[in-house]
Amino acid sequence: MRTATPRGFRDILPTEALARERITDVVRGVFSSHGYLPVETPLLEDRAALERGGRIKDTPFQLFDADGTLLMLRPDLTLPVARLVAGRVGAGELPARFRYSAPVVREEQSLRGQPRQFTQLGVELVGTDGAAAETEVVRLLAEALSALEVPDWRIVFGSVTPLTALLATCAPSADFRERVLALVHDSDLVTLDELVASTPGLPPEAARALREVCRMSGGAEVIGRLDALLASAGVEAASRGTAELEALAAVLEDLFEDGRLSFDFSIINSFDYYTGIVFKGYAEGIAASLGSGGRYDAVLANLGRPGLAACGFALSLERLQEVLGEPGESGVVTPGVRLAERPLRVAVPKGSLFADTVAALAAAGLPTSELSDPGRKLVIREGDVEYVIVRAQDAPAFVGHGGADCGICGTDSLVEANLDLLQLVDLGYGACRFVVAEPASRAGQAERNYAWRGSVRVATKYPRVTQLYYDSIGQRVDIVALHGNIELGPIVGMADRIVDITATGTTLAENDLVIVDEVMSCSARFFAGPAAYRCDSRIRDLAARLAKVAGREP
Repeated sequence: MRTATPRGFRDILPTEALARERITDVVRGVFSSHGYLPVETPLLEDRAALERGGRIKDTPFQLFDADGTLLMLRPDLTLPVARLVAGRVGAGELPARFRYSAPVVREEQSLRGQPRQFTQLGVELVGTDGAAAETEVVRLLAEALSALEVPDWRIVFGSVTPLTALLATCAPSADFRERVLALVHDSDLVTLDELVASTPGLPPEAARALREVCRMSGGAEVIGRLDALLASAGVEAASRGTAELEALAAVLEDLFEDGRLSFDFSIINSFDYYTGIVFKGYAEGIAASLGSGGRYDAVLANLGRPGLAACGFALSLERLQEVLGEPGESGVVTPGVRLAERPLRVAVPKGSLFADTVAALAAAGLPTSELSDPGRKLVIREGDVEYVIVRAQDAPAFVGHGGADCGICGTDSLVEANLDLLQLVDLGYGACRFVVAEPASRAGQAERNYAWRGSVRVATKYPRVTQLYYDSIGQRVDIVALHGNIELGPIVGMADRIVDITATGTTLAENDLVIVDEVMSCSARFFAGPAAYRCDSRIRDLAARLAKVAGREP
């Protein structure tokens, strides 16, 4: 008899349940003391109703009811509460302060080890004074983290306004604007640099601003630098958003002076959702944020209530459990060691990228005498740096799950991993390219098969790269996943074509394979986990030094 829960879902036994109650009671007490009232929304929502508020990622947790309505399990609480406000809260009942504690469900790939159900503890403040709402909500988050005694907590701010104003001023086309927003949303600053460099007609000041905005960070003083950067690119003062940021920093001056608050403009995503500040709460030693939120006036406007300011945040109960030392399962590694008390941990790829990586790290000023000849060691400590030697394909997982703070691997490994990582520097070595190839003797056979089958059968070690490529050209693909000897796929009739990496094309030619299309170019990239990058200045410093070594300074 099967008694296990589905993947990503689990039972919670009394010891852990009691810990969750204690944490929830503390947070609820903070929220209630500021006049936030409880609300509950349905576990199942009308997908079409929620999508009017903002874009929703596809999820398998959907079903049709007896009336033919497409329902979905809620992926968060902000959209359902916004829907509630839009339809149930009158103008005379504003400002509305709501709090909630409820489970949400999101899909995760089976091999990531992440939960698919977790609990959000959050608030939403809806009214007419947006600046006051932002200040109140941020102070509420700070008070909740303090009341819980979260170790070394901090709140990091960004804003969508500077980048969107910059693009409104200098973007040569709507397509360019959308590509920039997509790359920033995906935290791919390397490809953003490449796009800016390859776009003709961009004024130098605008190109510089596009490269640098998302790399700006610091205390309240960073606002002046940001304002000057936008001004040099021709962005009108009224639309830069810096005046609002200065006002917010002034009201929250005590938290900035205490080192609890800072700016980092790599936190600017979900442009169809957030309309002002975006912020995340962190604690040292964890690989993800404890909570996140921001200003989302556009959601209320999309739901038929324009003119209202909305701001809120949600904390992850499971991550709070973990950082507070309680039993729990959030899928986030918590070393529990202060940054000042541990070395910077770097994931170093073995194999073909190893020698160039050691050389790059040495040129950037890191100690590498032992790393250059590691023998069978997998972890090497040199000074205040610890190297974790891993397969290039595994480097993103080590960083994404907190086993390392930053790392180096090829573009292909980052694309295949599809994790929340900041891609910071193209290091310029390990150059290769992804190609589509087929047997020279069967030219045209793939097209004939596609004509009757309606799909191309492709053998590859890189299913996500392959799927993204065929999606981009609008063809259906049936992927045959192999782990080696990809060239054999079409030779023995298992596939029409292959998608694989090549540097010289020699192996393809030796097996009578010819290239029929280019997929993408690859090279080694330096990347970091978002939490580590925003909390540990050593990573930003290392990124700057590696960029100088590679000749890639912004």
